[in-house]
Amino acid sequence: MTAGSVSFTATFNDSETANRLWDALPLRAGASVWGDEIYFGTPVSVPEAPDAQASVELGAVAYWPPGQALCFFFGPTPASRGGDIRPASPANVLGHIEGDPRRLKAVPPGAPIVVEKG
Repeated sequence: MTAGSVSFTATFNDSETANRLWDALPLRAGASVWGDEIYFGTPVSVPEAPDAQASVELGAVAYWPPGQALCFFFGPTPASRGGDIRPASPANVLGHIEGDPRRLKAVPPGAPIVVEKG
């Protein structure tokens, strides 16, 4: 994956959401930034999973059903409380960024994002 000048690898789990996103790759978009989250719309429509999470771990890769968006979490968002990391509403976690996800702080809004199979 590349976001602006930052390249990184993410590992997807074996969930329905991850498999649907995987099948849709490659994806290209402009980055939207919400606190320490980068997200962008996708052509994939998946409902909220039974195990959707209202709080995610640092480095989580998730799908946000209301916006059909792929999200990369590298710190608190405006919805966060205390030290937790919160999407705008529950998200389907589908993977994790390898290495230090805080490198994504260098990605400005509108930066090109490319997500492809590696």
